[in-house]
Amino acid sequence: MPVLKVKRGSRCSVSMKWKVSPSAHFEGVCIDEQDIAIEDYRFNADYLADAAGSEIVEETLVSHLLKSNCLITNQPDWGSVMIRYKGPRIDREALLRYLVSFRQHNEFHEQCVERIFNDVMRFCHPEALTVYARYTRRGGLDINPWRTNVPFSPGFSRLVRQ
Repeated sequence: MPVLKVKRGSRCSVSMKWKVSPSAHFEGVCIDEQDIAIEDYRFNADYLADAAGSEIVEETLVSHLLKSNCLITNQPDWGSVMIRYKGPRIDREALLRYLVSFRQHNEFHEQCVERIFNDVMRFCHPEALTVYARYTRRGGLDINPWRTNVPFSPGFSRLVRQ
């Protein structure tokens, strides 16, 4: 391992070139451009109450607007979330309102994903559901929880936002 030595009072120039690994992105329809109005940023699962339509679909929805707060430090945790499901079509505006309602919510990443999974199951009744979140790094660690009721094995390439 090379060691950098500098004499006291000397100039030193350091150049770092990170090993470039390919960045991933979530496949699916991004719902972030939905035209919604939100007046209350407190968590509210009821945004999903009438979100299930009658048409049965299989689709993947993505949002990069997930934000919650650490349960211990209250620091903001930003993430991207992928929701892949087969079942009644989920209203995209309602889903985005629901996801944005996490803005003032204090919970660990894993608990947020579990909550999203359970709320979508309870209100939208999909036959198959996968919720996968990729949060910005905290303390140099990737935290990328997922919850599913079907076989799913995510790749572990970082998203550009991570």
